[in-house]
Amino acid sequence: MGLIEEAAHIFDEKIEDLKKNVQDELAAFDAQYSGAMYDSILTTKLGKVIGWAQKNALWPATFGLACCAIEMMAMANSRWDAARFGAEVFRASPRQADLMIVSGRVSQKMAPVLKLIYDQMPEPKWVMAMGACSSCGGIFNNYAIVQGVDRVVPVDVYVPGCPPGPEALIYGIIKLQEKIMNEAGTPRSRKKVA
Repeated sequence: MGLIEEAAHIFDEKIEDLKKNVQDELAAFDAQYSGAMYDSILTTKLGKVIGWAQKNALWPATFGLACCAIEMMAMANSRWDAARFGAEVFRASPRQADLMIVSGRVSQKMAPVLKLIYDQMPEPKWVMAMGACSSCGGIFNNYAIVQGVDRVVPVDVYVPGCPPGPEALIYGIIKLQEKIMNEAGTPRSRKKVA
């Protein structure tokens, strides 16, 4: 047996040992993770599909209370084209909506109505505070105006401005879509508001 044949024989033995080690490791991995791995892959992928569907089909419930509502209506027209983001179908019924856009100042008398409409929305649901008045009371720092809608319902996205333009609201919708995709497949825990 020559030197070349001996080297080829040693090389073949090493390759066979390497194949056996890889097969043993794969068998051990498969035995350890087979059920759990496939279950987690299935639920993760299903959660991502559900998140994608929710992200691209936001149906806002209009809750326009002041000047911000004009900008919210402008966002739905053809110039700004909210249909690109799946949010052009404004619903008059809270039972058909999953996004509440609170645009404008919320008075103390209107707060229970806002809470009632929020409670009538099906899960999962999201809330946007549009403008300075709904976010923190704005210039109305008095007893008649709620100093932030987050004292009544949990808020997911704040859109700043007085009033914010349609482009700011579209940016808020994009941020909400990112949040929905990041939470996809995980149970939502909503902060309870008094």
